Amino acid sequence: MRIKDISIENRPRERFQKYGASALSDANLLAIILQTGTKKENVIDMSNRLISKYGIDKLSVLSLKELQEINGIGPAKAMKIKASFEFNKRQNISKKESMPVNSAKDVYEYLCPKLTDLDKEHFVILHLNSKNKIIKNETISVGILNASIIHPREVFKSAIKESANSIILAHNHPSGDPTPSEEDRKITRKLMEAGELLDIRVLDHVIVGANEYFSFKESGDLLS
Repeated sequence: MRIKDISIENRPRERFQKYGASALSDANLLAIILQTGTKKENVIDMSNRLISKYGIDKLSVLSLKELQEINGIGPAKAMKIKASFEFNKRQNISKKESMPVNSAKDVYEYLCPKLTDLDKEHFVILHLNSKNKIIKNETISVGILNASIIHPREVFKSAIKESANSIILAHNHPSGDPTPSEEDRKITRKLMEAGELLDIRVLDHVIVGANEYFSFKESGDLLS
């Protein structure tokens, strides 16, 4: 069935204009993003198929390559899907930046959209002002972490430039297990010592796992 053969009141764009986005199903919202279907399948049927098979959660983490392996999804549609999820992720992060960071849970909730489902370790620094609000977040390293790669100069250079009052270290464990390694402890100890010399406090080091996190501060491990 072609979109033209669907009654006007059931077409996604017309429903959006009349009732607003909240009145649309997940498949209808996706249909608006994708815009067109194929010769064999209209965009609503395609969207229903994608939502039914993958769900929003799985669809959001598929790579550009994986999306293009789905029947009917070419480079343009794959990029639209990735862009929509990325935009939503950034909007959620932007909201949380205006709130003070008072606990490791706050750090986890802020970074979870950014670090979850990555296949490599990303080492991130949160720069905070005197009210513990995030001035900037910066990715320092991508890949296997070790103390020789994570140099204090790179970590604190931006903190000094941004006049950060303090910083929080964070990284993800792709395995999903946030238990710290000995290398994680070495990095934390090294950067804490550097922070003391520069008078920029390292408030915590939070490791993001799958639906859980580890806080050096809250565990009493290295940080007091």
